[in-house]
Amino acid sequence: MASTGNPLRRVPKVDELLRRPALAALLGSYPRPLVLDALDAALERLRGDLRAGRGDGRGGLAERVEEETAAELRRSGGMRLRRVVNATGVVLHTGLGRAPLAAEAVAAAAEALGRYCLLEVDEETGKRGRRESAVAEILSRLLGAEGATAVNNNAGATFLALNTVAEGREAILSRGELVEIGGAFRMPDVMARSGARLVEVGTTNRTYLEDYRRAVTERTGCLLKVHRSNFRIEGFAHEVGIEDLAALGKELRIPVLHDLGSGRILAEGGGVLAQEPLVQASLRAGCDLVFFSGDKLLGGPQAGILVGRKEAVERCRANPLFRALRLDKGTLAALEATLRLYLEGPSAASRIPTLRMLLAPIGEVAAAAKRIAEEIGRLGAKGLEVRVEEDTSRAGSGSAPEAPLPTRVVALRSGRLSAEALLARLREGEPPVYARVRDDAVVLDPRTLLPGDEEALLAAIRASLAS
Repeated sequence: MASTGNPLRRVPKVDELLRRPALAALLGSYPRPLVLDALDAALERLRGDLRAGRGDGRGGLAERVEEETAAELRRSGGMRLRRVVNATGVVLHTGLGRAPLAAEAVAAAAEALGRYCLLEVDEETGKRGRRESAVAEILSRLLGAEGATAVNNNAGATFLALNTVAEGREAILSRGELVEIGGAFRMPDVMARSGARLVEVGTTNRTYLEDYRRAVTERTGCLLKVHRSNFRIEGFAHEVGIEDLAALGKELRIPVLHDLGSGRILAEGGGVLAQEPLVQASLRAGCDLVFFSGDKLLGGPQAGILVGRKEAVERCRANPLFRALRLDKGTLAALEATLRLYLEGPSAASRIPTLRMLLAPIGEVAAAAKRIAEEIGRLGAKGLEVRVEEDTSRAGSGSAPEAPLPTRVVALRSGRLSAEALLARLREGEPPVYARVRDDAVVLDPRTLLPGDEEALLAAIRASLAS
């Protein structure tokens, strides 16, 4: 029989709840303030239901509060930067952290972060040294550059180079290279903030060497070329190659800067990598400064790498902005370890996850898709159609946008859930699974699965179909 008294008197007290085993266990797994916030929210929902007559205040309320508190903590109380399973087929997925690091890079970063390390001490003299000296030495050896350094990302490298070389002066750039990268960061805006004055030459689709030559004045600080990594201009189009632009700069004694963005340094491999220019080619052409990302095709941590003529690199290092853009010890350790793998030769492709995924043969991907499809089929989920289908993966993050990677995917179509509903359930799991929707099917691409991800993926699918 329903109680005729105030149902709110039945709401469990906080101190009593915290003594219950289930909530005591949550206090051992999450910070106390987060547990209390989740508990307060669960109690407030309970009070609202009781006031609205959606409960009679009898037993089971403590268990309900425990369940809702635990669910809220699973959703929002854990580490924000936690593991996810990337089944999207986008290798360099910006939203999911871009390049996963090689095991050697992870170990090097952990060692540097967990202990004291030789960050800015010269090992021979014991005096203060350059924090990125090891990275600079390896980059110079790998790329044949006179000088090298690294900062926090490629936007920072671009900004530093322009501010150093062309502050208060003109930087000449083709209209067809006035790019916008993710997050609405536009090259003209970066240039303006650097203090360089943009001089546009040519047209959107056609720019010639004489356009640059005619634009040069006594106020010219540099000739700038920006790789259009996230789009292509085709058809009635023409652009000036870096060799010709570098030769013009040498003739006129004007620095030439090349923003390569993705930063491919592995000459071997072909495939999607062949769609992106080599850093070494720009250096051989005679560019004064070349800059690119560390966490794209290089497969390392987030960084902006500058290489080129020693005098130009040293001027960048002497710029007061360099300190504001410098790398921390963990990133430097991970970058050094990644570059050391390249020193070992083409075998780096199998040990750097980004390169391994980009260069994975279609037969290997197809075998993984078949294996995953068979395992899902064994779940015996009612109304679930599981098929292996042809599709394409992508490099992502603006790299090789016109070079899709042939792949095989596992397509799931449920008779009980829409594709969007199933995808939402996969994202809500632990670890969350990110995939794609195509033709009302959830599409799982094994190309971007890391070791251990298959097991987590299958567990997530099992949980999503169980409820």
